[in-house]
Parts: sequence; structure tokens; C-alpha cells
Amino acid sequence: MSNWQQRERYLTDVAERCLRGHKSFDLRRSHLVGASQISKGTIYNHFPSEADLMVTVATAHFRRRLERAVIDQSLYQDCLTRFLMHHCWSIRDDLLHDRFIISRVMPNPELLALASDDSRCAFEQVYGDYIQWNHQLIKAVGIVEGFNRTELVANYLRGAQINCDDAGKHYNDANLYHQFSYALSQLMGHSDKRIPKLSDYKNWLASLELTASAA
Repeated sequence: MSNWQQRERYLTDVAERCLRGHKSFDLRRSHLVGASQISKGTIYNHFPSEADLMVTVATAHFRRRLERAVIDQSLYQDCLTRFLMHHCWSIRDDLLHDRFIISRVMPNPELLALASDDSRCAFEQVYGDYIQWNHQLIKAVGIVEGFNRTELVANYLRGAQINCDDAGKHYNDANLYHQFSYALSQLMGHSDKRIPKLSDYKNWLASLELTASAA
């Protein structure tokens, strides 16, 4: 990784920390000067516009989801379980770290049009890969005709992320993930298939806590 990439990743991490707990993307490039101890000129070189800052933070969000997808690929052989647990992890990650919910602002074609070519292309690549991973997994679970299940699921996932944040849900609530998975499987048209039990979510949360404490 080049010094330029390292610096941009650092600035993006700082931006995400500054946005913790926020319900709107009210961070500006100038705010990063004091928070990062990096000069204004350098920051503006990395983010030529406010749109570039937003798009780069969104790219980091979906890159993190893709990295988790690789882990889930090895953890869960059953495709439905993999899909459910991946999105449970995503909600937990947002709640645990009090992240800004990027689906409040992205994807946004108008915002992307304002960003530089480099920022836009980076986002479109990562976001496209993540959407493709989800589509392939939904297809592997089984497409149920009658509704646009992919659109229903996408809208539900976005709403669940925002609603959990707005309601101040606790990241360690097994009931939250159990109910979320039940609703998600229903929307996918797979009410006949078995989903993880409540005890499975309790064990899953405990294992994540154990892993974190050992790190």
C-alpha cells in the first residue's frame, strides 16, 4: 500500500470516527484538519470536494462488508444462513461502533455525479461487487416468483439499518437478530426453511464477544 493510500485510509477512518452517533452526514473536509492533524491542503488533495469525502466513506463501508462476506463464506455452508448471518453481523457492526448509517445517503446518483472520477469509480466497483455477492446468494437460496424479492429485501435491509440506529437498539440483543432474520426469510419467500434458533444467536454473540476480548 502506497503512502497516499495509507493516508487516505487514515483520513477515512478519522472521518468515520467523527461521524459516530450522527444521524446526518454533517462532516466537512475542514473538520478533518483538527481531528487528523493533517494539513488542509493535503486533505483537499485527497478529497477534492465534499462529495468525494462522502463517497470515500461509503466506499470504505461497503469494502468492510465485502471483507466480512469472505469470512461468512467460510463460516456458513448453508446459503440462507450465510445471507442472514452476514446481515446480522452488519447490523451488529453498525450498532457496536455507533457508525453513521451510510444507507441514509448512499447510493445516490446525484452525489456520485459531483464526485471526482477516481472516487466515483472506486465506489461503483466496491458497491457493484457487494450487490453482486448478495444477488448471487439470493439466487443460490432460491428465487421465489411473484414479487421482486431482491428489491423487497434491499428496501428492508436499508430500513432495518436505519430503524435499529434510530431506536437505539443494543448490539448484543439476540432477539433483535432472531426477529430480523425471521422477517428477512419471509420477504425472501422462504418461510418453509429453517433459520437459526434464538439460542444460536446467543451463542453467536457470545463467540464474537470472546473473539473481541482475546484480540
